[in-house]
Amino acid sequence: QVQLVESGGGLVQAGGSLRLSCAASGRTFSNYAMGWFRQAPGKEREFVAAIFWSSDRTYYAEPMKGRFTISRENAKNTVYLQIGSLKPEDTAIYYCAAGQLRGRTGIFPREYEYWGQGTQVTVSS
Repeated sequence: QVQLVESGGGLVQAGGSLRLSCAASGRTFSNYAMGWFRQAPGKEREFVAAIFWSSDRTYYAEPMKGRFTISRENAKNTVYLQIGSLKPEDTAIYYCAAGQLRGRTGIFPREYEYWGQGTQVTVSS
């Protein structure tokens, strides 16, 4: 049974930072991309960043470049999302996802097969 478990969310002040974690289990993910998405109240789920298990290749949504960093630790089967200079508009539930993509862009939720339950990030002004 595939499980993606996010952690690391919480309440932080604007300007602070957080590191979110996504622990993956239940299968081999070597051919998968791991993505982070977020969903604010009343808004659609939006792509943040993605990374491939088998390489160091990463890519980010354009608005996320600079403050968001995605990384992986293969030995722990864990993917991280470091967020710096947090802003109130970063408030959202952050989700981890896994998908084989097969040439697709990886920026759409429908391209991912497995999802975590999400972790809440709340940024106070």
